[in-house]
Amino acid sequence: MPRSALLTQAARPLYWLMLAAAVWILLRGHNAPGGGFIGGLVAVAGSSLLAITLGPAVARRLQPLAPLPLAMSGVGLALLAGLAGVATGMPFLTHVWTDMGLSTVMLFDVGVFLAVWGALTGYVFALLDNGRQTP
Repeated sequence: MPRSALLTQAARPLYWLMLAAAVWILLRGHNAPGGGFIGGLVAVAGSSLLAITLGPAVARRLQPLAPLPLAMSGVGLALLAGLAGVATGMPFLTHVWTDMGLSTVMLFDVGVFLAVWGALTGYVFALLDNGRQTP
């Protein structure tokens, strides 16, 4: 199937625009609909657009981090947010708030965002590679 010249030229700017939208959705989700999961899905859509249009090898080079480290760092951040409650004598995943209004809620959301983006992008890359290369 021939590649679309328009989509090929637009893929990179659209990728960065979709990542910016994903971060906006992540940050908006703190007080409104959105959050880490939906933001992560938008980031996956951007990575998928890049991989389908330019190929998974190019998408891997343009992505800030490889999918597996991205997913693992997300899981680590979410785990760290959960353990903060344990460190203060409360149950796991009880969020801790400071006097300044900061909490572990955002840390957990960022962890979910990175985990979803990394894991699903890894799956997309693996599918497009037909199993020739692991994420």
